[in-house]
Amino acid sequence: MAMRYRVLQKTYKQMVECTSPYIHGLGLFCRRDIEAGEMVIEYAGTVIRSVLTDKREKMYDARGIGCYMFRIDADDVVDATMSGNEARFINHSCEPNCYSKVITVDGQKKIMIFALRRIVPGEELTYDYKFPLEEAKIPCNCGTKRCRKTMN
Repeated sequence: MAMRYRVLQKTYKQMVECTSPYIHGLGLFCRRDIEAGEMVIEYAGTVIRSVLTDKREKMYDARGIGCYMFRIDADDVVDATMSGNEARFINHSCEPNCYSKVITVDGQKKIMIFALRRIVPGEELTYDYKFPLEEAKIPCNCGTKRCRKTMN
């Protein structure tokens, strides 16, 4: 897995590009065929402790900045808002073509995005955000046949 990660760091820009999507805001699109199970991109950013996420989210909201955070585990979160890569623009879908997985490389946990199935050039990359269930619902814009209408 570590070797695949190192190769990906040098080649992911050949696989994906960020542009206007079909779903929301910006999106990440496939530039070449990506096979099922292939490592696509790391969700990169600054690793912060979970206890800091609310404070940062409030700070970003006050500045009118969109917030891009992804939980690694109970203790750590990747904050891609100010220092992330294109992976932060992957949109949610109720019928995704990718999935996320935490892997360990050289003793550090990394969030990786993998292809769930074969993805063709021009197709938008998506994954299920798997937000926790809450009373306040976040509307889903994926538009798929199996859309749950909310992301949580």
